[in-house]
Amino acid sequence: MFMLERSDLMLIDAIDRLGTVTKAADELYLSQSAISHAIKRLETTMGVKFWKKSGRNLVLTPAGKRLLTHARRLLPQFEHIEQEISGFKSGVQGKLRIGMECYPCFQWLLKIVAPFLKAYPQVDVDVLKEFQFAGLAGLFNYDIDILVTPDPVFRPGLEFIPVFAYEQVLVVNSQHALLQKPFAEPRDLLQETLLSYPIEDSRLDIYTQFLLPVGGSVRKHKKIENTEIILQMVAANRGVTVLPRWLIEEHREQFDISALPLGNTGIHKQIYLGVREDSDPPKFQRDFVSLALEGKLLQP
Repeated sequence: MFMLERSDLMLIDAIDRLGTVTKAADELYLSQSAISHAIKRLETTMGVKFWKKSGRNLVLTPAGKRLLTHARRLLPQFEHIEQEISGFKSGVQGKLRIGMECYPCFQWLLKIVAPFLKAYPQVDVDVLKEFQFAGLAGLFNYDIDILVTPDPVFRPGLEFIPVFAYEQVLVVNSQHALLQKPFAEPRDLLQETLLSYPIEDSRLDIYTQFLLPVGGSVRKHKKIENTEIILQMVAANRGVTVLPRWLIEEHREQFDISALPLGNTGIHKQIYLGVREDSDPPKFQRDFVSLALEGKLLQP
């Protein structure tokens, strides 16, 4: 009975990403004839076509697309297993993959990563943004090892560890008329341009916890990926934004900005580290979480 091998999964992934047998052969360190033979063997033994020709390129059939889906789920797991087993030799080798669902948390993360890298010189750290992994599936599929998120979704097999609390505040130019008020109200934003990270509106606290419950809105909404650009726009009175208070305190001297609460009670959040409930995760992963918890002292 024919059994799929890891090399088959690597083959279909490489051909799809690179588009040609030639490029796939170069990446996999194989000859073109070896790639062609592997394709023929796979399709013959499985009794189904995984590719069809489109000019000089190979494109996937429906069966091929299905196999590719499995390949991209399983290959990271193979890599993770190999790194984890290798790390057992000393407990200090491997790669830690961190998924970020919190744009402004990169600056906080740097404070944790720096001492971690010093403590574990043989451990690499990869930081992936949202578009590079599929949310909770990233944890379940071993695409990431730790998820940094302010919006945990509790599921069996996952644990979300609270790291620190913070307040979301409205950030405005330091001469903005709203600063005459003790806090902002939804109606205050009707004529404002909202600047935010490129996140779905349904996941923005300014909408879900402030505007939508009372039918509020803004005049215009612009999405910008870079924190400094957002703050420069606010300082130039080109719009307002919502960010953690601790982040604003760090940038107050650099930009002409001020902040005020959203509503009379404010919007209060918590940063969590999501991890799999593995029976025995690598030592360096456990130590990273411990360092992050100790890092509460590093907050502004």
